[in-house]
Amino acid sequence: MPGMLPEAQFEYDASTAISRGRRERQEDAVASDFMAGTGVGFAVLADGMGGHAAGDIASKIVVTEVFSELKFRADEPEELEKQITGALSAAAFAANECVAHYANQNTASGGMGATLLAPVIFHDRLYWISIGDSPLYLFRDEKLTRLNDEHSLAAQLDARAAKGLITTDEAFNHPDRACLTSVLGGQDIALIDCRSEPFSLRDGDIVIAASDGLQYLEESVIAAVLASQKERSSSQIGTSLMKCLDSLNDPEQDNVSFCVIKVADQFKPVEQPAKPAESQRPVSPPKSKANTITIMASASRSKGITSFHIVNGDSA
Repeated sequence: MPGMLPEAQFEYDASTAISRGRRERQEDAVASDFMAGTGVGFAVLADGMGGHAAGDIASKIVVTEVFSELKFRADEPEELEKQITGALSAAAFAANECVAHYANQNTASGGMGATLLAPVIFHDRLYWISIGDSPLYLFRDEKLTRLNDEHSLAAQLDARAAKGLITTDEAFNHPDRACLTSVLGGQDIALIDCRSEPFSLRDGDIVIAASDGLQYLEESVIAAVLASQKERSSSQIGTSLMKCLDSLNDPEQDNVSFCVIKVADQFKPVEQPAKPAESQRPVSPPKSKANTITIMASASRSKGITSFHIVNGDSA
């Protein structure tokens, strides 16, 4: 019998969520695989090209192909990590070829395509491949940061506005702002963001791989939800994010899908609560002096409690 695997230092609490929003059909697809006790896992997400034929089929093809390739290689995680850049790129190209094949066999599906976002974690080391505009977020130290590149005209317009080449209004109102600059559509892949060096994760980090439907929430709101719910499970965090989106009641709400991944270091020393100071028996003062009683009190207020109540619909 093979020897038992050593206990993994890092564990992950991961869960996925998906909603059609206000759209007629679901064009997002998401899947994840985080086996308990291994310290290894991955998620795959695709957002079908909105308004294009068979976007829902394209996203399913992409997720199925990339997930299958990673699952096949996951039995040998050390070898997979050594070849991670090539493995992720090969999976993306294979998915792109599958999209092209389907489109060629189904002429009504011409123009179909999907984004791809696939974070892969080995213990405390995060890699990813990203094509399109689906965001990969990291929540750490109460701050939300986007880790991956955004392959969209919106990113280019905002960069030009930041340099003063165009105005902020021109960037925001550009008629082609929503156009993607890279996608899996069966043609050449224009841009690929594939992490070759690992990003180091820490205990308490929260990673979110999402479709752009989550961005109907301002990043400050996403951060507030995570700050207020960081001690809860990944599933509960996902539920709170969905409730926030529902509360917007936006008639244009896009499909939304995401995978929430909470990072925990199992070997982190448990912080022992500070021992209260030993009480000393008071010394009786001389009877000729009045007794003095000193009362000490302390109070603390938890951060983010207001956001937590808002998220869950409770009253303060």
